[in-house]
Amino acid sequence: MKKLHVTIVDDDSGRSIILERALKDAGYEIVDVLSSKDNLLLHIEQRQPDVIIVDLESPNRDSLESMRIVTQHNPKPIVMFTNDSDHSMIGEAINAGVSAYVVDGFSENRIKPIMDVAIARFREFQALRSELEKTKNTLEERKLIDKAKGIVMVQRNCSENEAYNILRKLSMENNKRIAEVAEQLISITDALSN
Repeated sequence: MKKLHVTIVDDDSGRSIILERALKDAGYEIVDVLSSKDNLLLHIEQRQPDVIIVDLESPNRDSLESMRIVTQHNPKPIVMFTNDSDHSMIGEAINAGVSAYVVDGFSENRIKPIMDVAIARFREFQALRSELEKTKNTLEERKLIDKAKGIVMVQRNCSENEAYNILRKLSMENNKRIAEVAEQLISITDALSN
């Protein structure tokens, strides 16, 4: 089994040493130890850890914004250990991409199960995100195809089924997806009508 690479974000060097030792004892490899003031996205892009662990007394807006940027540009499972149990802060952390928000700080005996859960939640969320994106794309393609069918129906004075068959035939002849043919047809029609 491959060792998971971990980046630690902690403003307290004494606490980060304890966390680092516990992670190494649990079989993880530490690739970076950062402060919350460091450019997290830059370090993540350079080092490509498997997991980010943030250990802060109380997360602030800047640290959460930094995590949000990472989540948008280079998503990774993020585990946050904190002493802050404020519900609004928990919500903001989850919205920023935190996979596990653990109150009452770090505990050595809980590190492995917490990491496992955070990684599983992250993977599940990424799969849902991917499925949502795929569904959105399918819906957009369906709209293009329907609009193109309408154009063909008017131009050829044919039924919806016949219009679809014409688009499908053009798709096969040009070795393109039907959505691409539909988009081209719509573009040409718009250009000619102006």
